Amino acid sequence: MPERMVLAVPSIGEGGLEAERSAHFGHCDCFTLVDVVDGQIADVRVVANPPHEEGGCLRPVNLLASHGVNALIAAGMGARPLAGFNDVGITVYFENATPGIGDAVRLVLDGSAQAMDARDVCGGH
Repeated sequence: MPERMVLAVPSIGEGGLEAERSAHFGHCDCFTLVDVVDGQIADVRVVANPPHEEGGCLRPVNLLASHGVNALIAAGMGARPLAGFNDVGITVYFENATPGIGDAVRLVLDGSAQAMDARDVCGGH
């Protein structure tokens, strides 16, 4: 894990560590961005997610990259956005069983979440 990580979590409602994760990263209401320094949460902020139609499935890739994100927790995604995240240096962690944002973040921090690969992509994307 890098010394400094900006971890994005697709979020429902207003986001934040107490909010619930969105099952579909491209259609989430917002992204909760968690700044992690030396394995500890240093800051939490929320970034609105523009409509999916504005730039298609690569729109979130560019949005998150522009905010310095270098890791993302997702319950699933298609091969195209996964390749896009990989291309811009954002590690995607696959985790689809933990609904709470704070709990999902802790899974990444303690090393329990695994990086997503081609076996984890959704069909039809």
